[in-house]
Amino acid sequence: MNRILVTGACGQIGSELVVALKKQFGSEKVIYSDIKKPGPALAGQEGFIYLDVLDYDRMAEIVVEYQVDVIFHMAAILSASGEQKPKITYRVNLDGLMNVLEVARKKGVKKVITPSSIAVYGPDAPKENTPEHTPLNPTTMYGVTKVAGEKLLQYYCFKYGIDTRSLRYPGIISSETAPGGGTTDFAVDMYVHAVQEQPYECFVDKDTILPFMYMPDAVQAIIQLAFAPAEKLRQRVFNVHALSLTPAQITESIRKYIPSFRITYRPDFRQAIANSWPHSLDDRLAREQWGWYPRFDLDSMTRDMIAHLRQRIEKR
Repeated sequence: MNRILVTGACGQIGSELVVALKKQFGSEKVIYSDIKKPGPALAGQEGFIYLDVLDYDRMAEIVVEYQVDVIFHMAAILSASGEQKPKITYRVNLDGLMNVLEVARKKGVKKVITPSSIAVYGPDAPKENTPEHTPLNPTTMYGVTKVAGEKLLQYYCFKYGIDTRSLRYPGIISSETAPGGGTTDFAVDMYVHAVQEQPYECFVDKDTILPFMYMPDAVQAIIQLAFAPAEKLRQRVFNVHALSLTPAQITESIRKYIPSFRITYRPDFRQAIANSWPHSLDDRLAREQWGWYPRFDLDSMTRDMIAHLRQRIEKR
């Protein structure tokens, strides 16, 4: 392996992925890019390059100049934000991915890893233990782009031999980076408000069940999949599951450590999006083929989230 390029590196997952990759493979092996400056989570991390994923020529230059042979393509516009601007969501999510795949095809990149999402599922998919192979009829532009993205990955693998890999992330909960416009962002906001001793108004109902994953598990999962032996993988896209939670359950867990936390509920347009998604995912194939297994349960995640958020506040 020469170098790894991470696009969308200043986003919620990308910023922590960059740190983990540098720790595992060495700082000089990882370059990272975005259209915005790195935030506190990437403070002191060398190797940042400005890159708009819609700029094919610049992406190709970077890949050649730095001899990139693995790309983690993390740049995307998420579900809730995507409903406000569907056209740009289509362009960033699909044209951006197409640029990555075409650069990979023409410049000899060996491997492309990019996340998919539970947003690929629609209201007609089974809610419980949702299987990987079931109708994909999303109700958001974000979901539409993720379904198309999965098919593009399969096409470029079978047609051109690029080693493409993806996993369908649930909602991601992180203490390090602010949410980026996703429907499951309420979970992060609950912890932030609790630690700051502020009340929180939740934009989905208290009994809304959604699948979640703590960021350390999310980073572990994508790195583990990226470098799993190719001969063990029988498909390009995998479900991954960790926790099925409601706002009420998260509140109960937070109050074990911050009893004064107050929450009210005022569902908005994001409630309909949440209602269309699964409650839990069948991820047996990920466990069987590349050994996926989450490390955090609800209370261990809550303890870790609160500790890290308090540390961040103390540093201000």
